Amino acid sequence: MALVFAATVAQRWFVKRRGLVTGILTAGSATGQLLFLPVVAVVAEQSGWRLASLVIAAAALAVVPLVMVFLRDHPADRGVTAYGAEAAPEEVHSPVQEFDQVPEVVRPNAARQAIEALRAASHHRTFWALMAGFAICGATTNGLIGTHFVPAAHDHGMGETTAAGLLAVVGVFDIVGTIGSGWLTDRYDPRVLLGCYYLFRGVGLALLPLLLSDAVHPSMVAFVVIYGLDWVATVPPTVALCRDAFGASGTVVFGWVFAAHQVGAAAASVAAGFTRDRTGTYTIAWFSAALLCAVAAVISVRVSRAPVERVPTNR
Repeated sequence: MALVFAATVAQRWFVKRRGLVTGILTAGSATGQLLFLPVVAVVAEQSGWRLASLVIAAAALAVVPLVMVFLRDHPADRGVTAYGAEAAPEEVHSPVQEFDQVPEVVRPNAARQAIEALRAASHHRTFWALMAGFAICGATTNGLIGTHFVPAAHDHGMGETTAAGLLAVVGVFDIVGTIGSGWLTDRYDPRVLLGCYYLFRGVGLALLPLLLSDAVHPSMVAFVVIYGLDWVATVPPTVALCRDAFGASGTVVFGWVFAAHQVGAAAASVAAGFTRDRTGTYTIAWFSAALLCAVAAVISVRVSRAPVERVPTNR
């Protein structure tokens, strides 16, 4: 949910430098990975996974008062305009009518807004291309590396805490990579950026079976650094493409695109586990994911940036 919130905040509060802001906010997830992974690994190893889960739950609850006291939904709630905007927006548009360029004065129901955005966007190839690419993104990050890197390293004799520490290093470089990706998104074609990100990720996955061992070698460190730079660097350009195609409704559409990310992650986590149990190794999973990254790269560079055409409605 945090990445969708990041896109929403950037859309509402910033007109200039939206890509950079999206990258900075998205990097917050990497910061959490950096802070929590080693702690959770140690707690789970010494006291069990139940206590580790409670640590995470307590941290989430501690954020609630900060949200209630300091955060606001819109710039107008603070009496300011969005950064880089000349004037505050006077109206709110529904997703379908945003495509039609017809303003609606009444703020739509949130659930209805989400469903209408999906219905309208589903008529366009751009939406399905972004869905497919981001599903592969989820499969090759949270689903594969995030879930199976530690047990795969353990298969090669590496300790669990050491492997979790490597994932934490992924988080360190993810901060740099995602912020850098946001900066690049403000200046270059997001389709080209996505194509490069997926291509580099695929190369890393294809090489990973050769890099895993019982100790941390320089080649493994290089993989962790490169994969970290690429981890969620895909978010700023994907958000930008959603905004280019679907206008003010782009963040709602990105919510559905990110849902595909999570579905892809779930499918990959199950498929990789099944492969490991049947073959005894993750090798097929790594190579399959590398091929998927090549597919995502091709899909991404072919995505259209043009605003969608008028969507027929029943109203």
